[in-house]
Amino acid sequence: MTVYHFIGIKGSGMSALAQILSDMKYKVQGSDVEKVFFTQKPLEKKGIPIFPFEKENIQEGQTVIASPAYNSDNAEIQAASELNVKVHSYPHFLGDFIQNFTSVAVTGSHGKTSTTGLLSHVIGEAKPTSYLIGDGTGKGEENSEYFVFEACEYRRHFLNYHPDYAIMTNVDFDHPDYFKDVEDVFSAFQEMGRQVKKAIIACGDDEYLQQLNVQVPVLYYGLSEENDFYAKDIRADKEGTHFDVYIRSSFYGSFTINGYGSHNVLNALAVITLCDYEEIDLNKVQAQLKTFGGVKRRFTEKTQGSQILIDDYAHHPTEISATIEAAQKKYPEKEVVAVFQPHTFTRTKAFLDEFAESLRAADHVYLCDIFSSAREKDGELSIEDLLERIPGASLIQEEKMDILHKHEEAVLIFMGAGDVQKFQAAYEKTF
Repeated sequence: MTVYHFIGIKGSGMSALAQILSDMKYKVQGSDVEKVFFTQKPLEKKGIPIFPFEKENIQEGQTVIASPAYNSDNAEIQAASELNVKVHSYPHFLGDFIQNFTSVAVTGSHGKTSTTGLLSHVIGEAKPTSYLIGDGTGKGEENSEYFVFEACEYRRHFLNYHPDYAIMTNVDFDHPDYFKDVEDVFSAFQEMGRQVKKAIIACGDDEYLQQLNVQVPVLYYGLSEENDFYAKDIRADKEGTHFDVYIRSSFYGSFTINGYGSHNVLNALAVITLCDYEEIDLNKVQAQLKTFGGVKRRFTEKTQGSQILIDDYAHHPTEISATIEAAQKKYPEKEVVAVFQPHTFTRTKAFLDEFAESLRAADHVYLCDIFSSAREKDGELSIEDLLERIPGASLIQEEKMDILHKHEEAVLIFMGAGDVQKFQAAYEKTF
């Protein structure tokens, strides 16, 4: 039996895929930099060996899978070339692997990870299901019928996939270092949609997704009654969010989810629509939606003293708005404080005014320094450019987090895609 060797195994997608193959009883190992990442913990738990990058790790007969982050400068990729061992890129390997199952690609500018996690949780109760989530979570079933996976639009990576189904949550301008504008983003989704084999489940409330021109049926879901599947009578309480679903004006069922905010209702509608199309038992769908505990770094809550601390990956204005809305709906009587770390100079510059507008919805705003990418230079932009656009906002530093104690009984949301978690950790040490 071949050994699957992962070059860059600590990457979120790579880690998840390694876990899946390990669960399916394949021999798996990998290599990466020495720095500790949260994605390596599940690998270590499963006993998957992780080595430093060394050319000796590459042996003849291995199936080598490489993260797109590494190229011919990497010693192991060089060794594979010398030994004539084929190197499979992660997206290409995954694209071939999903053909063994009924595959569901979950994509969209926002909401991919949460929707992938939710669909895996729901459909996995009804049928043997393997899944790959962008937060580094992967689970394999040896006799899987379904394979649910997060498909990223960045650099058009999702064009490596020809899935049976695609869920498309929304189209928005992001990754300004790659896409020119929102029309460029939509063109990528349009191209991906033409590779889907059976059907597309798309949010009909999104103006771009309404324009999909593809060869398979498109089922639209949303809050508008113009959609094939839509939610009505949405209400929130301490138990969660409750709503009724209609299919083309006919009542379908009542549902409850743990999440708050319209984006979580939309994610649930996407799952409900796909499950109905695949004839998954309605009672199982209702029961599983109630028990979904969420995914990593998506509105992850903990109580600290009299405050509630929330860790969230939100790094785009649309995501920030959704996260603040969810906190306000879940805790309507509490003050909501945003602690935000912008992610990359490119994104911060492109969305400077939009970031300011979305953050102004919070009661108080604290800004951390911009988390830069290794691929970019800061130019003339600084965190001060965002600060001056938000009345009453303050800068915050890791060594002075105790300032947050003055917000008694508040909800503190630590948001960002960089290392904003270190600010939360530093704050927790002040108790």
